[in-house]
Amino acid sequence: MARNAEETRRKILTAATEEFARHGVAGARVDRITTVDEVNNALLYRYFGSKVDLFDTVYSRVVTELIEAVPLDADDLPGYAGRVFDHHESHPEAVRLAAWRGLERPESPVPEAVVEARRDKAARIAAAQRAGTVPSALPPESLRDLLVLLPLGGSPFGTTGGAGDGGRSTDEERARRRETMVTAARSLVGG
Repeated sequence: MARNAEETRRKILTAATEEFARHGVAGARVDRITTVDEVNNALLYRYFGSKVDLFDTVYSRVVTELIEAVPLDADDLPGYAGRVFDHHESHPEAVRLAAWRGLERPESPVPEAVVEARRDKAARIAAAQRAGTVPSALPPESLRDLLVLLPLGGSPFGTTGGAGDGGRSTDEERARRRETMVTAARSLVGG
């Protein structure tokens, strides 16, 4: 029985990720989430509470996956920005969910995993600044935030494509945008 419950939760989370990424909280529909894998609506509410609670669970899961998939390396901050860019390119739903959260749930608490990751990243950057391997022109928190925001440049929230290509980036265009982000990050850290 527990296995079926876990499988049902997984199906709901997968369908909800896509639904919320496309439509946000207000536009998402529970019936679209549950009909994808023929899950009973009542189970969604039983496992997650409300549609808003489900969104918060999905968002927390997606940002936790990003944190785990792209660890910060204080010795290679430009590479970190490039890896964040790569993650956003292969997981555009993460960018969309963050945009929807900012628009529709700005008052909701930041997931604890994000708070801890931000603290850890700033501490790593501060240690590299003290060691003299990273310039101290910016506070570590500001540098961390810029390195996370840079990979979003040139990529509107609705798509991963550049503004001039109708959202359909070629490999060459993606490579150019990635190199721009890495070069900008390199400029920030004096590399």
